[in-house]
Amino acid sequence: MNGTDESGSLTARLAGSVGEIDAAEWDRLAGSDNPFVSHAFLTALEDSGSVGPGTGWQPAPIVIEDADGALLAAMPAYAKGHSQGEYVFDHAWADAYERAGGRYYPKLQVSVPFTPATGPRLLLSDERYAAGLLHAAEQVCHGNGFSSAHATFIADGQLPLFEQAGWLPRSDIQFHWSNRGYGDFDDFLASLASRKRRAIRKERAAAQGAVEIRRLRGAEIAPEHWDAFWLFYQDTGARKWGTPYLTRAAFDLFAERMGEKLLLVLAFAEGEPIAGALNFIGTEALYGRYWGCTRDVRFLHFELCYYQAIDAATELGLQRVEAGAQGGHKLARGYEPVRTWSAHWIADPGFRAAVSEFLERERAGVSVDQGYLAERMPFKKSSS
Repeated sequence: MNGTDESGSLTARLAGSVGEIDAAEWDRLAGSDNPFVSHAFLTALEDSGSVGPGTGWQPAPIVIEDADGALLAAMPAYAKGHSQGEYVFDHAWADAYERAGGRYYPKLQVSVPFTPATGPRLLLSDERYAAGLLHAAEQVCHGNGFSSAHATFIADGQLPLFEQAGWLPRSDIQFHWSNRGYGDFDDFLASLASRKRRAIRKERAAAQGAVEIRRLRGAEIAPEHWDAFWLFYQDTGARKWGTPYLTRAAFDLFAERMGEKLLLVLAFAEGEPIAGALNFIGTEALYGRYWGCTRDVRFLHFELCYYQAIDAATELGLQRVEAGAQGGHKLARGYEPVRTWSAHWIADPGFRAAVSEFLERERAGVSVDQGYLAERMPFKKSSS
């Protein structure tokens, strides 16, 4: 791929991988809040073969450097040959564009692969570099014949930067749990309507009565735990996507490079692990990412993925839990409907106009849906 742009003493360029960029320089821009934009996480995907040749996710990070080569801004980006593993669906756009005679793929994806968690997509030492970074992404598309560029699950504070550059905003809904000063799970339960509170207690009792649950962090997660979790992950991946996105080596590299940022919740029956949920820990949020099981136990999915996450978040003093994409069933369990945002740049003017019109209608519909869902939260009326 091509992509170099010089402006005065600054240079924007397309790097071959995140791994070729100095880890300390990258993390200085990424910060410590979001584990998924860290050098450790992104290079674990590269080094494990989860992204790269044969995956349809070719690393293409864009960076801005000064005359001395110091990193001023960066963007985690990928050349995509398909729309899998993104969780913001544009398959209909691709179909429409190709039926009209265009070529939708390849495209540029500004995101964290396989990770529907909000976070920064522009890693900036100063906001004044945002416009240059987005212009560089557009130039990469022009220079390589890409139809479009798509930034997904953008942190709310960065959306205006994309809009100012003329990228088209798109919204959707996820369900996040918010810590309203709860000291523990019982405090959270006390904020719910009595009927919902009883239902959750019943679910937790059924799940906990059937298995032993352990929360393991960092060095507590032994190789045999990862082996078990790999089986769980493969089962879920095979049912949802056909082929799991991550390789086995990715989990070893997460453990090696991210340590205390990992929280693995395992369920044991007769001493053997039968289900698990893997979470990543940020400075403000707990991010639930992967789940799987080898035996069905009633309510165990809710217990491991949602209730144990709330327990952990309150213990760690975190402000929220992001439990992944979709899932209206999270609503009754105290997870609130939250708008998530993406931004899209379309090269073809006619196609851009059509997408813009579609997105305007879609945003209005999402706003209505969010209001409808918010009215059905399980909290006491005085707490809602």
